[in-house]
Amino acid sequence: MAWIGVDLGTQSVRAVLVDSSGDVLSRASRPLTSRRGEVWHEQDPREWISTVEQVLAEVTPYGEVEGLAICSTSGTVVLTDRDGRPVSPALMYDDARAAGFLPRIVAADPERWGSSMQPTWALPKVLWLGPESDQLVAHSADVVAAHLARHPVATDTSHALKTGYDFGWPTESFERLGLSADVLPGVVLPGTVIGNVKAQVSGVPAGTPIVAGMTDGCAAQIAAGALTPGAWNSVLGTTLVLKGVTKELIHDPTGAVYSHRHPDGDGWLPGGASNTGAGALTAMLPGADLDVLDRAAWDRQVEAAIYPLTKPGERFPFVAPEAEGFVLGEVTDDLDRYVAVQHGVAFVERLAFEHLAGLGAEPPRSVALTGGAVRSEHWNQLRADVLGVPVELPEAADPAYGMAVLAASGGTSVAETARRMVRVSRALEPRKSDRLEQLYGEFVAELKRREYLR
Repeated sequence: MAWIGVDLGTQSVRAVLVDSSGDVLSRASRPLTSRRGEVWHEQDPREWISTVEQVLAEVTPYGEVEGLAICSTSGTVVLTDRDGRPVSPALMYDDARAAGFLPRIVAADPERWGSSMQPTWALPKVLWLGPESDQLVAHSADVVAAHLARHPVATDTSHALKTGYDFGWPTESFERLGLSADVLPGVVLPGTVIGNVKAQVSGVPAGTPIVAGMTDGCAAQIAAGALTPGAWNSVLGTTLVLKGVTKELIHDPTGAVYSHRHPDGDGWLPGGASNTGAGALTAMLPGADLDVLDRAAWDRQVEAAIYPLTKPGERFPFVAPEAEGFVLGEVTDDLDRYVAVQHGVAFVERLAFEHLAGLGAEPPRSVALTGGAVRSEHWNQLRADVLGVPVELPEAADPAYGMAVLAASGGTSVAETARRMVRVSRALEPRKSDRLEQLYGEFVAELKRREYLR
């Protein structure tokens, strides 16, 4: 028996076939095309469909398929007809053209959206698209699932979050915005069967269950096995994203933290996304061989930290649209700069955990590290040292793998299924460092001095 996970990402579609013991039987990937402007970012949803069919054709010959689930970028929306076929371009997760609708949304329901709604979330984009009565609002994963099932499907609580879902669609608030609930999909918990493959598609047998997925960040959290309180997943790629678990919904008056429903329905997945991350290394060290710098970093003691914003504005662990990057201490060459950026991101990561703990989340007892930055052995150990807790590196922590685990849960506990299937390749213990403690204190003091952190 095996299950397929599909990750409908920004740059590519990835698929993975996983058996019941967690072994990866096959993988496939194909690129996607984006169209970008200064504040807009579109993709063609028809390309999603054709590309998904290509990757499914590559992974399916290697095992019997029991089900599949799809994740996609959070906040991406598209309009379809009543048969589920796309009729508009997809407005991607970072498309900001609808930012002007934000004051109107907040005014429609200040208590609900006053501190949480952000200009790139899906709801402003839906208003910008202006769905007609014969159209439906869909998220990326919904479009592909509808194509496989040959009918519109329910979305999941995870994808629906940034479209305004909260224990149900807020129909009265939507009415004040002139948005009819008739154009919105039904909503189910992740892991719910939302349809079956209508006819054999690229080797996926007809009748294969299609399981409601989650957004890509939550999918990565499943793949990391961080699904119980105290276990956290920190995804360090271009940006830094933290995800954890709480039994009770936590509220952040600053709007920096928001929570998805736990796929098991018995808790919440709080987290946030910083504008800092590993992307700063390529921006600040163009053309540098980062692998060479990483090997050299072990022998260099750097008394500096860079808050590595590549453009103004921060959203987590604090909200500061005016925030700008800065250098703390002396940086004399590329190696200093490399390590100082690592310091800065690790300090933001620790500050984020402190912010979450201040809101009532359980502090980390371990952190699963995922994302492209785990290539850096120096950074992995540094993050453990700064956080003061063990860090774990899962064997297969990509979102597609998380969707295969979700599909394999078969309506049972996703947390238990992940415990059975997810494997940790290795763990790193923290090393005490008074030097890093002092530098972290200076970094936080500088954020306060600049009034980014209040």
